[in-house]
Amino acid sequence: MNSPIIRKIQAKDNEQVEAIIRKVLVELGVPKVGTAYEDEALKDMYGAYAKDRSDYFVVDANGSVIGCAGVAPLDNYKGNVCELQKMYFLEEARGLGLGAKMIAACIAQAKAYGFEAMYLETMPYMKAAQKLYKKNGFDYIDAPMGCTGHSACPVYMLRKL
Repeated sequence: MNSPIIRKIQAKDNEQVEAIIRKVLVELGVPKVGTAYEDEALKDMYGAYAKDRSDYFVVDANGSVIGCAGVAPLDNYKGNVCELQKMYFLEEARGLGLGAKMIAACIAQAKAYGFEAMYLETMPYMKAAQKLYKKNGFDYIDAPMGCTGHSACPVYMLRKL
């Protein structure tokens, strides 16, 4: 097996990406209401990120998508801040360093787009994810920025770019 690669999403990846996101959210016990689970964009992630200063990436392991994440301007926020969005990995992709590589790819893209900071929201019990975010320069902040529509995610983090 070749090493997994991180690449930009293609239209053919939509079904796999939606399945990964829904599977991981259910597996982690994330509520379906107020989270990414109910986002309309899940049906067409390729199309959802075909907009200015936005990109979605997948981890491709020999043609199978095993992880994903994106970067886009922070919704409903006046300022030059983007959001790290919908970062999920199948169980077999965890613990391989792919999360750090994905964050690095998203940060590089955000810097290329000229963003000044990257924001994210997560769940309080997602300790491994929070540890990864901290290790990659994110710090906790006290209140949400913008309005992502994910009212069930009460942990907010920010990284200067």
